[in-house]
Amino acid sequence: MSTTQLRNIGPKSAAWLRQVGLRTEEDLRSAGAVDAFMKVKRAGFRPSLNLLYALEGALRGCHWQEVPEARRQEMVQEVEVASAALPPPRGRPAAAPVTTTNHGSDEGGSAPSFDFLDSPGRDDD
Repeated sequence: MSTTQLRNIGPKSAAWLRQVGLRTEEDLRSAGAVDAFMKVKRAGFRPSLNLLYALEGALRGCHWQEVPEARRQEMVQEVEVASAALPPPRGRPAAAPVTTTNHGSDEGGSAPSFDFLDSPGRDDD
């Protein structure tokens, strides 16, 4: 059975699953709900936890809201551990932005001024 025919799996979720190589119910069963969710997340999609619950419900053959709360919490913890190992998202700076201070020059323009505190190789003392 394809993932498009599974309970709780809508067209968008099915498309995400196909794009990460999970095309059948057997593929999903082999991966499990948490690993399938993480594959989608690692592929750059931004799934909500509803997808996680929907995947578990699909594997259990129940509506996603019927997944026991204890199982939901367990899966969320697994996702948090797996997410901590992911690299930072693209398009966001890995560190704070660099700033420069501009001081006026004789020409009326401005020239950047850089402050180097405790720079290696400098002996100002």
